[in-house]
Amino acid sequence: QVQLVESGGGLVQPGGSLRLSCAASGSIFSINAMGWYRQAPGKQRELVVGITSGGSTNYVAPVQGRFTISRDNAKNTVYLQMNSLKPEDTAVYYCYADLRPRDRISFSRYWGQGTQVTVSS
Repeated sequence: QVQLVESGGGLVQPGGSLRLSCAASGSIFSINAMGWYRQAPGKQRELVVGITSGGSTNYVAPVQGRFTISRDNAKNTVYLQMNSLKPEDTAVYYCYADLRPRDRISFSRYWGQGTQVTVSS
C-alpha cells in the first residue's frame, strides 16, 4: 500500500514561517511530479506549487517569492517552506505525488491526508 504522510502544519502569526513535509511510503517503483494544493474554507482546492523529478517548479502567483518547494528523491519526500505568511494563506494543505506502484504499470496521483495551516494574530 502506498501512502503519503504530511507533517508540519499549525498556527502562526502573520509574517511567520512554517515548513511542511510529505513522505511517500510503500511499494513504489517511481515518482514523477510532487507538489502541494490547498483548500481554504468555502473555496475549491487550488494548486500551490509542483516540482518534477528533475527539479523544475511551477508556483502560482500569490506564493511566488514567499514559498519554496524542494524534494529529496532518495527519501521520496517533498517539502514546502512557507515564509512571510499571510492570513489568506490559511487553508488545509494537501501534498500529492504522481507515482507508479511496483504492482502497476501506470502512474496515478496519490494524495496526503491534509494538514491545517492557520495564519492569525
